[in-house]
Amino acid sequence: MYFLWYLLIGAVAGWLASLIVKGNGSGLLMNLLIGIVGGVLGGWIFSLFGLMAVGTMGSLITSLAGAVILLWIAALVSHKGKKEV
Repeated sequence: MYFLWYLLIGAVAGWLASLIVKGNGSGLLMNLLIGIVGGVLGGWIFSLFGLMAVGTMGSLITSLAGAVILLWIAALVSHKGKKEV
């Protein structure tokens, strides 16, 4: 049951992060992947500062923060590959 709950939190976090960074969603599967990877990244970054997610809201905030950072990094990397003419 917890696995489904984490998938739901990941999907919501990925969707919200896509809205914040890009202005629109990225599709259900991509939002889910962004949220799950963002949750791992956010948990790792928060642990560096001695913070820990508690409860559903804490997990959502951690996943959202990590997903936003992940999308910002992806945007920076993709823009570096493009050259202005």
